[in-house]
Amino acid sequence: QSAGARFRPIFALLIAGTLAGCAASPSFFRAAGPVAAEQRELFWIVNLLLLAVVLPVFIGLPYVLWRYRRGNIDSTYQPKWTFNTKLEFFIWGVPIAVVLALSVILWHATHQLDPYKRIDGQGQVTVQVVGLDWKWLFIYPDQHIATVNKLVVPAGRPVHLELTSDTVMQSFFIPQFGSQIYAMAGMRTQLNLKADRPGVYLGENTQYNGNGFHRQNFRTYAVSDAQFDAWVKQVQSGSQPLNAARYAALSKQSVPEHPIEFSSVPSQLFAHIIGKYLYPKQQQEGG
Repeated sequence: QSAGARFRPIFALLIAGTLAGCAASPSFFRAAGPVAAEQRELFWIVNLLLLAVVLPVFIGLPYVLWRYRRGNIDSTYQPKWTFNTKLEFFIWGVPIAVVLALSVILWHATHQLDPYKRIDGQGQVTVQVVGLDWKWLFIYPDQHIATVNKLVVPAGRPVHLELTSDTVMQSFFIPQFGSQIYAMAGMRTQLNLKADRPGVYLGENTQYNGNGFHRQNFRTYAVSDAQFDAWVKQVQSGSQPLNAARYAALSKQSVPEHPIEFSSVPSQLFAHIIGKYLYPKQQQEGG
C-alpha cells in the first residue's frame, strides 16, 4: 500500500471535521438573515476563483516531486530551456483574469453589503447599542425601553442599529446575521440587519477590551410580531426604570450574570453618551 493511500483516510477525516465544524458553528455558514446569506455566497465565489490559482500548485507540485524523485530511474529530468508562449500566457493570464474577476465582484459586493445601507421592508425597528465594560446596552427609542445583554427583534422586519461606546472601542457582531462593525466612543456607527426566521442567535464583542472580554456575549431573540409586541408591553410594565443612578452603576466594569430589562429610559441617553466625548466641557457644565 502506497504512502498516499495510507494517509488518504486521515486527510478525508480532517476535511470532513473542518466542514462539520463550520456547519455547526454560529457563523454565516448557517445564515439566518439576508446579509449573512450574501456574505456566505460571496465567500464561496471568491474561494472557487482562487482555486484556479491554488489548485494547480497543490496538484502540480506533488506530481513533480513524485515523478522526478531520486529513486525513479524511468523519469530523467532533462529540461529544454526555451521560451514557451502558451505556458507564459497560462502562467500570467489566469492570475490576471482571477484578479479582474475578483475586482468586479468585490466592488459590487462592497456597495451591496454596505452596513449603512437600509434593508427593504416594512416595520423597521430601531435599536441604539452602547458598548460597556463588559456588557451591551440596547435602547429601544420608539418603545422607550432598554435591555442589557438581551436583544429582541421581530423576525422578517428590518432592524436599524445605531452604535457607540461608553468605554474603549468594541466590535459588535451577530455571526448568523452578518456584518461586524465597531462601536467607538464619541462616534455613531450604523448597522442594518434582518432575521429571516425566528430563533435564538449568539452575539458577541470581537474586540479585546480587558478581563471580561471573553464573557461579553449576548443572545439575540428573533420572534414573531405578536411575541415582540407582547414582550415590549411586559418590559414596559416592569418597575425598574433606567435612571442616572442605575446607568452610573451599569457603566462600571462588571459582567452581569443574567440579562437585565428596564421599563423606561431617558429619551436622550444615547445622544448624551456620544456628546460627553464630543463636548466634555459642556457636559460637565450641564449644557
